[in-house]
Amino acid sequence: MPEHARIRSLEEYHEAYRRSTETPEQFWAEVAEPFTWRRKWDSVMNSDMAAGHNDWFQGARLNITENCLDRHLSTRGNKLAIVYEPNDPHTRHLRLTYRELHQEVCRFANVLHNNGVEKGDRVCIYMPMIPQLAIAVLACARIGAIHSVIFAGFSANAIADRVNDAQATVVLTSDGLNRGAKQIPVKRVVDEALESCPSVRRVIVTEHLGWPVHMQEGRDVWYHEEAEGVAKTCPAEEMGAEDPLFILYTSGSTGKPKGVVHTTAGYMVWADYTFRNVFQIEENDIYWCTADIGWVTGHTYLLYGPLLAGATSLMFEGVPTYPSPGRFWEVIDKHSVTVFYTAPTAIRSLMAHDINHVLAYSLDSLRVLGSVGEPINEEAWHWYYTHIGKERCPIVDTWWQTETGGVMISALAGITPSVPARAGLPLPGVLPVLLNQDGSEIEGNDQEGYLAIKQSWPGIIRTTYGDHERARQTYFAPYPGYYFTGDGARRDENGLYRIIGRVDDVINVSGHRFGTAEIENAINQNSHVVESAVVGFPHDVKGQGIYAYVICPEGVPEAEVERQRIEASIIETIVAEIGRIAKPDKIQLVSGLPKTRSGKIMRRILRKVAEGDTTNLGDTTTLLDPLVVDEIISGRK
Repeated sequence: MPEHARIRSLEEYHEAYRRSTETPEQFWAEVAEPFTWRRKWDSVMNSDMAAGHNDWFQGARLNITENCLDRHLSTRGNKLAIVYEPNDPHTRHLRLTYRELHQEVCRFANVLHNNGVEKGDRVCIYMPMIPQLAIAVLACARIGAIHSVIFAGFSANAIADRVNDAQATVVLTSDGLNRGAKQIPVKRVVDEALESCPSVRRVIVTEHLGWPVHMQEGRDVWYHEEAEGVAKTCPAEEMGAEDPLFILYTSGSTGKPKGVVHTTAGYMVWADYTFRNVFQIEENDIYWCTADIGWVTGHTYLLYGPLLAGATSLMFEGVPTYPSPGRFWEVIDKHSVTVFYTAPTAIRSLMAHDINHVLAYSLDSLRVLGSVGEPINEEAWHWYYTHIGKERCPIVDTWWQTETGGVMISALAGITPSVPARAGLPLPGVLPVLLNQDGSEIEGNDQEGYLAIKQSWPGIIRTTYGDHERARQTYFAPYPGYYFTGDGARRDENGLYRIIGRVDDVINVSGHRFGTAEIENAINQNSHVVESAVVGFPHDVKGQGIYAYVICPEGVPEAEVERQRIEASIIETIVAEIGRIAKPDKIQLVSGLPKTRSGKIMRRILRKVAEGDTTNLGDTTTLLDPLVVDEIISGRK
């Protein structure tokens, strides 16, 4: 990265921000210059925000893995690329240098080729957090296949939805996975999903736990058998700048998950630029992002960003509290981690345990702390700053989304202001605005409104897979000329942004977004349910919890044991349809829902009740049945 692209002071930030907004094409051309290109671009940026059309580095030819791996071999071939820390602290950790990772990626790419995977094919990956997951993702990119990683906690139905939407021909999985004290039969879940996925013709299984699994003849093969004697070199497929790199499914305000598409060149430049500058990465850093690669944070800031920058990235299979609540801090000391990036949910859950779990470790290696997934509350910020950073490590509270590709608003570590409960200033190239309901921009500081972005940036979502109109309607149609984030925000007296929360029907649970419609659709599959309504409510650990109001065909059962039976059955249905991650925190059986005379559910009232704020419900006399509100309040969980 050229020196001008690396921000080292507040003055340099302001200059970079000015240039990126006044002359964006020149700015990004200079940032992109040092990458390995087979062919340079004809134009830097072509954007029609109203139509949701955004092209970057058009005409360029490249392969992202040459930039993640090959270009580092001459100078960093023996440097650690990935350090793998397993679930069980007594199991040996694994280290891969850039040269070793390059060889493993090439070998996996050759196995994919040998199993008929070609440029443009979609490959779904449902694997534990083991090195083979990272290798598989890069192997797909190496040969121009489009990878779609599915978090290995989603149900068989959720996998099938994603595989069918992508029309994937190949699925990559493992025999099983470890997650804390649990072991999960991953292959069995995939087998169940693929009963309704006719496009899949090959399943490649990585051996991880040594479990016997059912292998369907003609479809399923073991990776270790396929890799025997396979070459460790594989030429990188030449890709166009706007060729899709990956599809990542995210929840929306309708029931069907949408496949967010990111393309090759713009995503690459954005991932690298934001990673280096937000975390102020140095050559000898040991960097640890605790996110699963099944989420976008794992894509951009565990895998692509660190490898593009030639950094060392730690990959962790386990959970923060196994085998004890000191596990994160033990891993930091063990590997001398310097930059640590985790979620407020994890911080809040660890705050609840005895502080001696922290005090047992020195944490002296730490230099920068990061937070991702949702705004970090002030209490958690101060605990993190005081007990983990020892009041010497800057905290970067990063705001971004699956659709933005990388960080949009954040402090740059030690460079720009880091204030509790504020994301901070926008990164160069990001033009945030606050809008009122009619779409007019709200000028000045100390203001609140809907957060939107008014200029394209390299990492912007390109489309939703197979349905561009859905992308346009979701992100670009609400306020023409802007990318609409779906978040409310406040710009404080110093111009720093504070994210207030969602303004649409999406719940942010532990940093993972779920559309209320998606959960309602799952609940309504249950035979005990006539109708349901789902809202978010404040949760001490997860940020937001899920509160479900459910109408049963026979009304609300009087017997507590019967109510519990129905609630348990509903939870089973949600786990089967989506996965345990979408399990409601509270289910309230009700005889009716507050509806207008036109049949619209008044979610505002349900949110207030879930939050325990029943003093200001507004005018309920216009409802079809105002008495139902009193019943819901009296039965509140």
